[in-house]
Amino acid sequence: METILSVFQVFVSVGLIFLVLMHSGKDAGLSGAFGVGSGQGSLGGGSMVERNLNRWTVAFAIVFVVNTVVLLRLS
Repeated sequence: METILSVFQVFVSVGLIFLVLMHSGKDAGLSGAFGVGSGQGSLGGGSMVERNLNRWTVAFAIVFVVNTVVLLRLS
């Protein structure tokens, strides 16, 4: 069980890193390369995409923390 959760932790970590890098900051980050932070779009830019990106990032962060606590309890 610990091995499965450890492998899952690696995938969640990589996903969380990717999601954080997708956020637009002062310099637009990697999100500019994929059109997330651009001002183009039918509904006033990337606001809906940014909102969904925020939700996914929070969800991955919660899964990361819960999985870390479970792994600590198992060892």
